[in-house]
Amino acid sequence: MSRHLLMRLRAPLVAFGGETIDSYGVIRDFPALSMVTGLIACALGYDRGDFALHDRLQARIVMGTRIDAGGARLVDFQTAQLNRRDEAWTTHREPETRQGGEDSYKSPHLRHREYHAGLDALVAIRLEPANEQPTLDDVALALDRPKRPLFIGRKPCLPTTRVFIDMIDADHVLGALQQALAPELPDFRFQWPEGEGTLPHSQWRDVCDERNWRTGVHGGWRRVLEGSGPCASNSLELSA
Repeated sequence: MSRHLLMRLRAPLVAFGGETIDSYGVIRDFPALSMVTGLIACALGYDRGDFALHDRLQARIVMGTRIDAGGARLVDFQTAQLNRRDEAWTTHREPETRQGGEDSYKSPHLRHREYHAGLDALVAIRLEPANEQPTLDDVALALDRPKRPLFIGRKPCLPTTRVFIDMIDADHVLGALQQALAPELPDFRFQWPEGEGTLPHSQWRDVCDERNWRTGVHGGWRRVLEGSGPCASNSLELSA
């Protein structure tokens, strides 16, 4: 068996972000590998410029998700009237100035951002190799005492419960999710990596959720499985 760390992702608003097209920030049903990497990196205190640390952490994470409450989807329509003298902070840690002519500021800046409202997700992760720094114990400690603020996908999405739940031993990621204590539902939706367990009637998905942390661009494809099924009748009670 392998040791897995369980995380609870719960907030009034959650954003499992997908591909942003123009001003539309869409969401996915399950959290991206890059999002979980960023969450843990914030807890560990990584700086945005620590590209190698982010890339290595992402490469080591083996993760799966169980949806305990699906919630509802909503769209936040955002508008801001900006002028030429306004500055915006960017991921490059330098203010971004606006270069357009005066006429380009007559219309407001518009964005659409999707959110999950009332979603509750359980994430199981394993780090490979297990003895490399940071270890699962390091991650657990950091999630309880984060060095940077934690948010679930977007900065307004602050967790409303303890993120680190417990450690659990299981043969694979899906097994860890099935063994963890669950609400009384007939079936749950799961997403897990190829080779990390099986469910009847599950379907393959190719997801593009790995980020190149130096360029800030997502690329490549990762094979996952998605399916529905019950949790184990002897689910292990979690400590938090």
